Amino acid sequence: MTLPEFLAEQHGRLVEFRRDLHAHPELGRHEFRTTERVVTALTAAGLRPRVLPGGTGALCDIGPVPATVGLRADLDALPVADGKDVAYRSTLDDVCHACGHDVHVTCVVGAGLYLAGLAARGEVPAGVRLVFQPAEEVMPGGALDVIAAGGLDGLERMYAVHCDPAIDVGRIGLRSGPVTSATDHVEVRLTGAGGHTARPQLTSDLVAALGDLLTSVPAILARRVDPRAGVNLVWGEAHAGTAANVIPREGVAAGTLRMLDRDVWETVPPLLAEVVAAVVSPYGVQAEVMHTRGVPPVVNDPVAVAALTRAAAAYVGADSVCGTEQSLGGEDFGWYLEKVPGALARLGVRPAGTVGAADLHHPEFDVDEGAIDVGVALLAGVALAGS
Repeated sequence: MTLPEFLAEQHGRLVEFRRDLHAHPELGRHEFRTTERVVTALTAAGLRPRVLPGGTGALCDIGPVPATVGLRADLDALPVADGKDVAYRSTLDDVCHACGHDVHVTCVVGAGLYLAGLAARGEVPAGVRLVFQPAEEVMPGGALDVIAAGGLDGLERMYAVHCDPAIDVGRIGLRSGPVTSATDHVEVRLTGAGGHTARPQLTSDLVAALGDLLTSVPAILARRVDPRAGVNLVWGEAHAGTAANVIPREGVAAGTLRMLDRDVWETVPPLLAEVVAAVVSPYGVQAEVMHTRGVPPVVNDPVAVAALTRAAAAYVGADSVCGTEQSLGGEDFGWYLEKVPGALARLGVRPAGTVGAADLHHPEFDVDEGAIDVGVALLAGVALAGS
């Protein structure tokens, strides 16, 4: 069976599979049902998937041993309410596949099912490993779980797709070099004497210090590093106090620290601690900086990008590839590419002719499900090209 024949026959089943995952999302390291659905689908095709030690996520080898080509999908959803009015809307109040991981999983499952049929006839030139990773959306991410479980052993290339609502369905965005950014979690906890707002001079004015921290630290960081590094600290959480006439004794700010440059990522933690201390010191408060390393940038290997380009031309369409810019978004696929060369492709999911499609992590994010066939074709095609 050719790949187009397979897709024509299986399209409806793959869409149904994706919608089932979308309706039953699970957060990072709790993807038990999702893992079971993946394992069941692959086992039915005669494959032998093995669940990761943590109970979520799975690995599945196809064809010659050892596997040399890896295809990765991420399983987890986001703590976001689903704002869509569709039949496959999330059945959980505050959890949703708002980043397209349900599509990623479906694409890798679909590619695996097609490759399994070829492998049964000895027609897979190089061994392929399907990697279903938990917890991409948390820090530290599930890529480290996969690596610790030996998921990269023997692999010579790694590939993945990521939904992109800025690209029309049927198109694939590719870029050599950095395609995402380093992303860390930052939390700063301030403590001070506190006291009456009528006598701030007798206290450590923690709220004033917190306000200065929120505005000054990002601005100072941007002046202490090369602007081309794209260092960007954005706070997503800030709170202190419970009464209008009481200066509190504690306050917290938390956010994400992103940067485009891999080398700068290594040097920023001590600089951040230095800047925070300098900003809050005049207020007489103490600062504890908790800096959780998240992910390095995804740096696409030129040889792997060339392989994806050839696969897209052969299996998707001669004009299916377009350029894509480096994003400030983080993706823990970067941890794999620290050890194995490979590439992440941007999978167009925007319905053709649509203007203003909901972005990733938005409650109303959705995809044109024609993208599933494109993702399956791309991943199966690059796997058939070998390493």
